[in-house]
Amino acid sequence: MAEAVRSLERAFDLLEHLADAGGEMALSELTEVSGLPMPTIYRLMRTLVNQGYVRQEPSKRYALGPRLVRLGEGASRLLGTWARPVLSRLVEEVGETANMAVLEGDEAVYVAQVPSKHSMRMFTEVGRRVQAHCTGVGKALLSQLPDHRVQEILGRTGMEAHTPNTFTTPGALLAELEKIREQGYALDDEEQEIGVRCVAVPLRGAPALTAISVSGPSGRMTREVVPNVVPVMRDAAERFSKELGPST
Repeated sequence: MAEAVRSLERAFDLLEHLADAGGEMALSELTEVSGLPMPTIYRLMRTLVNQGYVRQEPSKRYALGPRLVRLGEGASRLLGTWARPVLSRLVEEVGETANMAVLEGDEAVYVAQVPSKHSMRMFTEVGRRVQAHCTGVGKALLSQLPDHRVQEILGRTGMEAHTPNTFTTPGALLAELEKIREQGYALDDEEQEIGVRCVAVPLRGAPALTAISVSGPSGRMTREVVPNVVPVMRDAAERFSKELGPST
């Protein structure tokens, strides 16, 4: 029984390694990062291939399989449901609309929202897809990726200027992402829409790359308010990450 559990742990670890590497790795690469014997990895990968959770490319490299898509979509939907109490507390503490988004493909997708009680408030439809380079949640999501992955995404999506404040060159955005990693939060300073400011933080430990944000009119969500909002958001993200973590 203990051996069966260990095999499960190893199989999930291999899937995580594939995800961290961008979804595809060679057997030798998996051996190097996992520290497991090659015959063990081969046996586990063959089982995952047979079940559809991994596929083997013509090049013999292993890639995340299509059966994971259904699991991921289900987890994303549940993530939005689980997030509502966290977002509600954020609205109470900050007073502005709170959102949660995940990175799906090359875009940020909103999976949950709790609106502010103000008559003038921000509203984003759950399920809406937005470009990552010009939004707070998008930049918080991109900051969790290595630069080469960000550049690949930007190469496919382009960097449309929504306002005069939008980042429109990869170099400038990469520098901004490094700043976000250092300070722990992203700021949409009227980059998607004039008159709207948004603060976002990454959510560690989620089943997909995830970020939470609060957004409001720039007249209320001033630059002076931002330093007070960030600790509240970090605390909310940390609490929710612990809720999502494995039970011990």
